[in-house]
Amino acid sequence: MEYYNITTGHLDVLKEIGNIGAGHAATSLSSLLDKKIDMKVPAVDMVSFDEMTELAGGAETIVVGIFLRIQGEVTGNMFFLLPLEQATRYVQIMLKDPSYTFQKPPYEDIALSAIQELGNIVAGAYLSSLSDFTGLSIHPSVPAVSVDMAGAMVGYGLLEISRVGDHALVIDTALNEEGTKGIKGNFYLILDPESFSIVFNSLGVDA
Repeated sequence: MEYYNITTGHLDVLKEIGNIGAGHAATSLSSLLDKKIDMKVPAVDMVSFDEMTELAGGAETIVVGIFLRIQGEVTGNMFFLLPLEQATRYVQIMLKDPSYTFQKPPYEDIALSAIQELGNIVAGAYLSSLSDFTGLSIHPSVPAVSVDMAGAMVGYGLLEISRVGDHALVIDTALNEEGTKGIKGNFYLILDPESFSIVFNSLGVDA
């Protein structure tokens, strides 16, 4: 299914899929952190690669990123990008170490492992709910973790899609921890173009 065939109705379906995945991911993350976590899908839209970088905070913004491939009957990419200060807070909660900071390299393996575990939990819960909803086999690869400029991370993740165009259909999920100093970040689901027809057909939606 080509991007230009995507209608407003299709976008509404994708947003509902995103909300279902986000709800399950938030529940899993809340249990892990023993904190109330809220995840919502503010936008599902076609964006240019430059706009995608802006969504991530700007090309030169340093972020802690988790990247993984979606595998199975549906394929695509997932990103989870956290500003340094929010990644620091997450690691402090996970490691029960209020002194830890992501502000200066080198970054400790235990902190990167904690972020990787976050990716496993969020992506696993998200994709499991999508699999149940669509009846399709969908699962994540082992997540890769990096601390780099947002532009570099997004560019790497969009490399495959860039061979067929310069836009991507993005399901943007915003994460917040209840409270004024909560974790904030963005979680992006970008399906490969050929996967849209598979998803819509599984739900009985004309593609």
